[in-house]
Amino acid sequence: MFTGLIREVGKVKSFQNSLLSVESSYTPKIGDSVAVNGACLTVVSLQKDGFSVELSPETVEVIAIENYRDEVHLEPAMMMGDRFEGHIVQGHIDAVGTIIKIENLGNSYNIFISLPKESLKFAISKGSITVDGVSLTINEVVGDEVRLTIIPHTMKNTIFKRYKVGTKVNIETDMFARYIENLITKREEKSLSWSSVDSIMARF
Repeated sequence: MFTGLIREVGKVKSFQNSLLSVESSYTPKIGDSVAVNGACLTVVSLQKDGFSVELSPETVEVIAIENYRDEVHLEPAMMMGDRFEGHIVQGHIDAVGTIIKIENLGNSYNIFISLPKESLKFAISKGSITVDGVSLTINEVVGDEVRLTIIPHTMKNTIFKRYKVGTKVNIETDMFARYIENLITKREEKSLSWSSVDSIMARF
């Protein structure tokens, strides 16, 4: 489990076959889970200046693979007792979104991202979304796009500064929205009231 708060921006040293090697000041242990641009990956080896993770063919198929060069977002998995901030992130990439527009507002930036239809249904105004591992709030949903507002600090200290129109990004939608949609779909033959939905949400 992750929070969507980036620990640091690592530098990609190499990406060959299924092994991604990252230069990082963070030192994990072999077998640890680390979210790299939001994708939960397992540490398989350590180096003096970083570590390597292995990507399965399934992972390669669903992520924005072009963002795994130069710099990447890193977040180690939460430990029991850690302070909980951001929102609950699983490190499971749902889809790849596309940057449609970036607006410089002076004291912030609006980023518009187009989402696939199957992910768009989980995007709601003021709901949560994870973009390349960063926990963000959706300000608005218009058509097949979501509008996110990024403060200058985030823009400067993440790979967001490299984004341009057409950039592909890893998307993880809100876990609770996906769970509720699954419950409703699986129980179509039964009546599911909003009070039942509230009861389900209260369990998390």
